[in-house]
Amino acid sequence: MKSYSLGLYEKAMPNSLSWREKFQAAKEAGYDYVEISIDATEEKISRIYMTKEERFEMVKTMYEVGLPLGTMNVSALTKYSLGNDKPDYVARGMEILEKSIELAADLGVRVVMIPGYDVYYEPSTLETKARFLENLKKAARMAERAGVILGLETMENEFMNTVEKAMKYVTLCDSYYLKIYPDIGNMTNAAVSYKMDVLEDLELGRGNITSLHLKETKPGIYREVPYGEGHVDFEAAIAKAWEMGIRRYVTEFWYTGEDNWKEDLVFAAEKMKKIFEQQEG
Repeated sequence: MKSYSLGLYEKAMPNSLSWREKFQAAKEAGYDYVEISIDATEEKISRIYMTKEERFEMVKTMYEVGLPLGTMNVSALTKYSLGNDKPDYVARGMEILEKSIELAADLGVRVVMIPGYDVYYEPSTLETKARFLENLKKAARMAERAGVILGLETMENEFMNTVEKAMKYVTLCDSYYLKIYPDIGNMTNAAVSYKMDVLEDLELGRGNITSLHLKETKPGIYREVPYGEGHVDFEAAIAKAWEMGIRRYVTEFWYTGEDNWKEDLVFAAEKMKKIFEQQEG
């Protein structure tokens, strides 16, 4: 029995697919689970209002196909940020987060990833940072009640682009249910920018990392960089993460209309599996 789990980001597949088709495609490509997206579109946000019957149908589909949802990406909190100066945006963000946690609990999702932004589209200030921390503490209480772990993602802006910065908020919130879900691509860009060691930064999260996003990047470019065309050292990152006891990983990339998207799923899975097999020895 292998000692790791490899997940697939939902957006690596066409949005037009049904959930059954997404689960089947991920399973056929060799993945162990799917990461569901709750992004800022109303279509994706509407998922948090699923009826009990719809939730049961989703769970039933997972069991029938034989592949679960393992993690949830609540990127809607980029727009509806927890530190926002607009009270209605903060209220919407907190509602989205609370209901995402409830949905995760119902669907068996173990980790809910939230972006490490106090604000994104607005300037960061002392007030936005303080508001983010205040609401993050509230979010931790929600997670504790539901028994679902929140994972802060390292992002591309100055606020939380390293594990070291994320650890500040993990420490200040002091909750067993608030941890870090880093993005090695974003971390690599930050390491180049700050002239620091990305593996040393990862080490600072020891004992507080739930899983790792395996995303390719280039300096200044954070999305849609094909594996092998960027500067992320996946071998070194996975070796370090493995030594730290991290056993859950997600390949994060995007479907952009190509006909051979299924081949892309297989390529990403096989690339990472070869590295995992080296760790298993």
